[in-house]
Amino acid sequence: MKHWRLHSFEPKQKRERLWQSKKIARIIKESHGGEGRSLTKEGLLAFLKKPKSRRAFYPPLMAVKSAEVSSSSSLQKEKEAFNHLRDCPYILECYVEETTMSKDGKIFYNLLLEYASGGTLADLIKRTGGYGLPESDVKRYTRSILKGIDYIHSHNYVHCDFKPDNVLLVPSGDGDFVPKIGDFGLAKKVQKTKKRKFDCSIARTAFYMAPETLIDNIQEFPSGIWALGCMVFEMFTGKSLWGSNPNERTEKACERIADRYELPKIPSWISKDGKDFLKGCLVKNHQFRFTIEML
Repeated sequence: MKHWRLHSFEPKQKRERLWQSKKIARIIKESHGGEGRSLTKEGLLAFLKKPKSRRAFYPPLMAVKSAEVSSSSSLQKEKEAFNHLRDCPYILECYVEETTMSKDGKIFYNLLLEYASGGTLADLIKRTGGYGLPESDVKRYTRSILKGIDYIHSHNYVHCDFKPDNVLLVPSGDGDFVPKIGDFGLAKKVQKTKKRKFDCSIARTAFYMAPETLIDNIQEFPSGIWALGCMVFEMFTGKSLWGSNPNERTEKACERIADRYELPKIPSWISKDGKDFLKGCLVKNHQFRFTIEML
């Protein structure tokens, strides 16, 4: 069984995933003596845990990503990335890893994560009905996400799957939400001494992949800046940079992104600051793309 990615199941898998989520919730409940709770939206699994165990200092409500141990290599790599990216308020917190056993003897590897009750940035954008967020919200979310990216890059990591689905909204305590970067299953350590080429055949969302990734299979710091530009465009407009049709063929989108002569079209109504930000992020030649410091 492959690991369950938060907020990312295909529609045809939802029925199977829902059954699995209920099953894992029961396993966790039996293993921890807590009150199991399955959240059905897109297969997200979370549970309530009574604060009487040795882990009483953890929050009572956490999200769980789980896989059978034999298929958990991606989750274990994600835990390794989380270990290097602690103590940043703009990165989702990973509390602990553990294994649990089902009644039929199957062993599961689990990551217990900070629960994002606000859903994902993708959910928020979708709720605008294609109109986008107010510019004040775009600026606020972008500022926080930039700080998260800067922290990731300062630890020589690249996320490799940066998109609105992987930005989680966590309550801030003042009635608002803080965007936090999550899902580090594809994250890679960057070697400063040489360029790193990554295997782009693995699952990754093409609409946020940078031209150098599609053409030369390279994922470096500028690739994350490109993905951020795509996300900021979506926050402004409520639509994908490469077409509003979600069923558009991936191959066509890849061709448009890789075409060095096709430049992203930025709406005229976006403010000058917004346009300048997008233009700095969405430079097709990564050598001339803005850095975090320039943004």
